[in-house]
Amino acid sequence: METALIVPVVVVLLLGMLQVALVGRDQLALELAAREGARAAAVSGTPAAAATTAARRTTSLTPLSVAVSSGGGHVTVVVRYQQPTDVPIIGGLLPAIDLSARATMALEPP
Repeated sequence: METALIVPVVVVLLLGMLQVALVGRDQLALELAAREGARAAAVSGTPAAAATTAARRTTSLTPLSVAVSSGGGHVTVVVRYQQPTDVPIIGGLLPAIDLSARATMALEPP
């Protein structure tokens, strides 16, 4: 009897933990993509194209939004991704989560 009451609660908690882990995984992937994009932009003659290519090559998350800005001897890359909450039961209760990561690096001399 008690098991029948506890099992659904435990399942929902485990699925919630799985959703949190998936969001954390995607956030780490975005941070890596932003760093790689900033590194590529810092040494390239065309920072925007280099950053976008490097960021998209680094992760399989799609669609990935990459914004590049430079000034003052630095380049900043901001990567954004909307992570769907598609874990069964939990995913239907939560909206999609907007994730972003930013990386700044000094421009290398040509």
